[in-house]
Amino acid sequence: MQHILLVEDDFRLSALIQQFLQQNNFKVTVLNSGEKAADFILSKQPDLVILDIMLPKMDGFSICRKIRHQYSKPIIFLTAKDSDFDHVSGLEIGADDYIIKPVEPHVLLARIHMVLRRVSANKQQEMNEIVIGKLRIDKASRQVFLANKHIELTSHEYELLWLLAANAGEPQSRDYIHQQMIGREYDGLDRSVDVRISRLRKKLGDNTKSPYKIITVWGKGYLFSTTAWDE
Repeated sequence: MQHILLVEDDFRLSALIQQFLQQNNFKVTVLNSGEKAADFILSKQPDLVILDIMLPKMDGFSICRKIRHQYSKPIIFLTAKDSDFDHVSGLEIGADDYIIKPVEPHVLLARIHMVLRRVSANKQQEMNEIVIGKLRIDKASRQVFLANKHIELTSHEYELLWLLAANAGEPQSRDYIHQQMIGREYDGLDRSVDVRISRLRKKLGDNTKSPYKIITVWGKGYLFSTTAWDE
């Protein structure tokens, strides 16, 4: 479950956002003042920060400037001002996105998913190799080795494996996998992702009846184990 820090001094708004995001499978911590925000961000390293600009004790811009050199994860600003100056200033000091109040919860959720997907894609592009236990995936050659044995994969299977392994330890929803692999939103009927997962499990020696390498997390998607590749 990804951890979001919300720094917002409007108690009613912060409570509504927290409840909505928790209902959508995020862990959410709320701070109603900017005073302790920087220390919290640097010590806890949440997966994403939603930062109001106008805060008591320390404003959002100041917090962002203070943490950006030690915090590389996404920051989304909330601003009550529809001002180009505010938006440009926020992006220049390291924000990934901004949302103008009043906040529509579904719009906020969509922007969060968009930013997290972009960060995940950038992280995958930067990696040249993934090694987890005895599993090694080489990006340049697109070859996969398990206990030094070459595993023959199709192009689609390789891309699915890379996506899952690059996000090992974090459940990836069927919707997200479908969007990345197929290029369109999941319609609730297409089983192509499930078929590819099944084939990948077989080739990687997973237990198809009780998978422990690529685990089905009901209601959340598929989880690539970080501990099952040492055998």
